[in-house]
Amino acid sequence: MKTENNNRRSWPARLLLTLATAAFLVLPAAAAQAHDALESSDPADGATVQSVPAKIGLTFDRTPIALNSIVRVEDSAGTDQADGAVEIVDNHVTQAVKAGAPAGKYTVVWRVVSSDGHPIEGTFTFTANSANAGGSAVGAGASSAAPTTAAPAQAATQSGQVPWALVGGIAAVLVLALVVTAIFVRRRLQSSDPEQ
Repeated sequence: MKTENNNRRSWPARLLLTLATAAFLVLPAAAAQAHDALESSDPADGATVQSVPAKIGLTFDRTPIALNSIVRVEDSAGTDQADGAVEIVDNHVTQAVKAGAPAGKYTVVWRVVSSDGHPIEGTFTFTANSANAGGSAVGAGASSAAPTTAAPAQAATQSGQVPWALVGGIAAVLVLALVVTAIFVRRRLQSSDPEQ
């Protein structure tokens, strides 16, 4: 009889141990999910174009989250020539460029939030032979071909950004642990009740 009572009392502890083990196995896998990757840019990394394009285009392998996305279009003096907010449509990110942006070498510095909730960032460069007249198409003068593949982007997690997949997993494990603990405490209180 004592063994049966001990087994009944210890099952919540065994269940909690099983849940904790599962959490330690699952959470690192969720955190290690691959981030979105930049597939191409327009203009392409290192390209020389006839004039500064009206827009910069980035194409990712998945659709980024439209949250805190930044695309800076820095001229050779370091002045940001980006105009307005970043636009995200499906897996395409575009940033308008100010009319009259000067000719020269440009560095595009981008940061978006990957579809898994982690921020990713990178840079690429291009050179424009003449200033932006304000009406050129994306990548005008580069060629009529589709955007070429950019060099592999440097992806990095920014400090201060919340990894939502990890937070959700931890929250789920904590809720399960609280439920099991509540059941365990309730059964313990019931078993110690002198009326039973």
